[in-house]
Amino acid sequence: MHNVEPLVALRGITKSFPGILANDRVDFDVYPGEIHALLGENGAGKSTLVKVLYGIHQADTGTIQFGDRAVQIRSPHDARRLGIGMVFQQFTLIPALSVVENVALFLPHLPAVLDHGVIARRIEEVSGRYGLAVDPWAPAWRLSVGEQQKVEILKLLLARSRVLILDEPTRVLVPHEIDGLFRVLAGLREHGYAVVFITHKLPEVLTCADRITVMRGGTVAGTLVRAEATERGLVGLMFGTAWPEEGSSRREPIRESARPLLELREVDTSGDGVSLRQITLTIAPGEIVGVAGVSGNGQRELGDVILGLTQTAGGKKIIHGQDATRWSVDRIRRSGVAFVPEDPLRMLIVPPLSVLENMALADTRKYARHVGLTVDWIAVRRDLEQSTRRLALEMLPPAVPAGTLSGGNVQRLSLVRELSIDPRLIVALYPTRGLDVRGATAARHLLLAMRNRGAGELLISEDLGELFSMSDRLIVLYRGRIVGEARPKDTTVYEIGRLMTGGVAGG
Repeated sequence: MHNVEPLVALRGITKSFPGILANDRVDFDVYPGEIHALLGENGAGKSTLVKVLYGIHQADTGTIQFGDRAVQIRSPHDARRLGIGMVFQQFTLIPALSVVENVALFLPHLPAVLDHGVIARRIEEVSGRYGLAVDPWAPAWRLSVGEQQKVEILKLLLARSRVLILDEPTRVLVPHEIDGLFRVLAGLREHGYAVVFITHKLPEVLTCADRITVMRGGTVAGTLVRAEATERGLVGLMFGTAWPEEGSSRREPIRESARPLLELREVDTSGDGVSLRQITLTIAPGEIVGVAGVSGNGQRELGDVILGLTQTAGGKKIIHGQDATRWSVDRIRRSGVAFVPEDPLRMLIVPPLSVLENMALADTRKYARHVGLTVDWIAVRRDLEQSTRRLALEMLPPAVPAGTLSGGNVQRLSLVRELSIDPRLIVALYPTRGLDVRGATAARHLLLAMRNRGAGELLISEDLGELFSMSDRLIVLYRGRIVGEARPKDTTVYEIGRLMTGGVAGG
């Protein structure tokens, strides 16, 4: 297919960690002027592979060819010197510094005295060429997530990177920002840059990639040009199984006359983080209310106020028809409220305890025996196994400390634990974050099944596709206020995306 030599060629890359063979004799090429997508489920080895390329890890065996010569990449500094740059999921900008200063810190061979004006002109020239418009003098804290990502890409371009590795670059972007990113990548491709694009969103791969490499179990399962690729075929390569049907769960009608499980009436909060303002919201039995919003617009605060972690500064909270405004967290949870938090290791899972011990914490009264002096570990293990089967997931190792699990497996444990109590109301913040396609689909099916059995659910997600497919109603949070509400069939992802970034409905 290619008439030129690859810009980067990885051959026979093998990398192992204690007990894990992460990469097993992997070959991977990146050509100038192409977008090469790297797909795979959690633990497939794709992150390890690009970290070998960027010098964070060193391969046990194998070679890296850059252009016409073999190279040793022992650190990110070595990678950047060759012209290999990486944008991580977590951005590295310093909030108090301007765009110019953040870019300057990343540039090699800086003079002793910086000429901010020269750097600003270079930023404007490069940003104009590739559609990366951003104010060079703006402080980083004032930038939107999409603008921060543009600055991260600008840092690489001004440092003369020729290979750009983007790790899940659309994870925190709304639809029109994703379209903008794809236009940027298309421009970079036209100017001969090589782009490695790591994502789990198959439609995006089929939209922007020239070639697609799928990894499974640390090996390359296949490499396809876009014209040969389909969603079903890619999932078959990822898992060795057919595409899990996203819409196979039947959606029962909501019982319109049923009393709400949750009511928030003009709720205000104050304190650290985003303050909620005049939040009025109901969730009925058998209803999923989806919450859309760019990260940091009050989603966590909304979950915290429902669970009782944050007290209201005004307004009322009604749970199961009772005034729960001043209820404790324990009383709220005992009333049948489950909580899948944004950060399970910080808020739900106890890292030093084993998987089985964390499972027991879901309902200590249920498993207590002999007036609380002993625990029925057989019952705990049975519930762990049953709940894991309902999620269609592999069994988690019961004796392993939870803190040693991967991010995806921590998310699995939090879902298994919280949904094992058959809750009446579920508050789920990003419940499929960190899960691969198979795990995320199983989690969505379970949430839909629980909805059909009468549970009410608040679903907070940064994946608009997930919100549209799962929700009965959608609300949009912006700066702590509800700025829009609609049923998915009555709106579009672009309309919701505009509201998420401060636009006016219909604008």
